[in-house]
Amino acid sequence: MQLGKDDATVVSFAGCALAYVVGDLDDGAAFIDRALLINPNLAVAWLHSGMVKLWLGEPDQAVEHFARAIRLSPIDLGLFFMQYGTAQAHFFAGRYDEAVAWAKMALRERPDSNRALLIGAASCALAGRDEEAKRLMARLLESDPALRISNFQNVLGPYRQPEHLAKYTDALRKAGLPE
Repeated sequence: MQLGKDDATVVSFAGCALAYVVGDLDDGAAFIDRALLINPNLAVAWLHSGMVKLWLGEPDQAVEHFARAIRLSPIDLGLFFMQYGTAQAHFFAGRYDEAVAWAKMALRERPDSNRALLIGAASCALAGRDEEAKRLMARLLESDPALRISNFQNVLGPYRQPEHLAKYTDALRKAGLPE
C-alpha cells in the first residue's frame, strides 16, 4: 500500500479488500473515501464505496454510490456488480420491486450468477412474486445443488446489521432454499 498511497485505484481496492476479506468495514470505508478524494471520477471506487455502504447498513447511500459508478462508466466491466449491489440495497431498504428490476439487469449481464439469482429470488419472495421466486430458486439450485440456508452466507459480504442477514435468510427460505 505504501507504494500506491496516491493511486486511487490501489487505495480503493485495498479498502475493498480490508472490508470484504478482513471484515474491517470502518478502515475499508476510510481507504475508499481517500481514493474518492484522490479521484472523484473513479467508477470502481464508487462501486467499492457502494458495497461497503451496503455492508455497513446504509442502503440508500449505497444506491447513490452505485448510481454514480454507473453514470461514470455505463459500459464498465464491473456493471454486473453495480447492478447486483443496487438490487441488494433496494432489497434491504424494503423496495422489493426495484430490487427485482435490478437483479434482472444483473442477470442479463451474468445469467448464471448465484449472487444475482439469490437476491432476485429473495426480492421476488418479499415482493409477493412467489412463482417467480420459485423459478429463480430452481435455476439457482440447478447450478448449485448443494446450496442451503446453512451455507449461502459464504457468498455474501460482511453485513454489520444482523437484521439484514436475517431478512435475507427468511426471504430465501420463503423462496424455497432448503435448510
